[in-house]
Amino acid sequence: MMKWIPVALALGLSACSSTPETTYYQLPAAGNAAPASGLATGSRPAVFVQHVSVPDYLAGNGLVYQSSDVKYVIAASNLWASPLDQQLQQTLVSNLSAALPGWLVSASPLGQQQDTLNVNVTGFHGRYDGHVVISGDWLLEHQGQIVKRSFALTLPQTEDGYDALVRTLAKGWQQEAGDMANAIRTLN
Repeated sequence: MMKWIPVALALGLSACSSTPETTYYQLPAAGNAAPASGLATGSRPAVFVQHVSVPDYLAGNGLVYQSSDVKYVIAASNLWASPLDQQLQQTLVSNLSAALPGWLVSASPLGQQQDTLNVNVTGFHGRYDGHVVISGDWLLEHQGQIVKRSFALTLPQTEDGYDALVRTLAKGWQQEAGDMANAIRTLN
């Protein structure tokens, strides 16, 4: 009888230890994107969102959290559902479409009469002080003219947790898309 006690104890302990559940996150896009009209591409302004790049520390699957002024933690169980650069590009197209009604905004080339937008994201993470950081720069080519602007947003995260982190990052990205849309509009 005594020889079964270690086996039962081992089974009991293994039942208590479980691997953490993996959670996947997707950035929500603007809910009020303008519907496409029947106008031909040439009769309305067009923006080609060519590329959104992220640095290596953001290019992995895990959400990133800055735990001190010099330390970053990449989550092992809280992951992006698809690559972050793709999510940023897709939501940027959606957010710009909402902010530029009557414009054609796409992640595919649209023809010769288009503005071309490239974005370099250098920060897209949560921070130890309860804020999120969204930073980088963007480059817009408009009729041979090149405009480059930097951005640096720090927004308070109103709740704890990864859900709130992703929602706040999405809110900041939408805000930056609005700033890009204003700059694009002034050039046209």
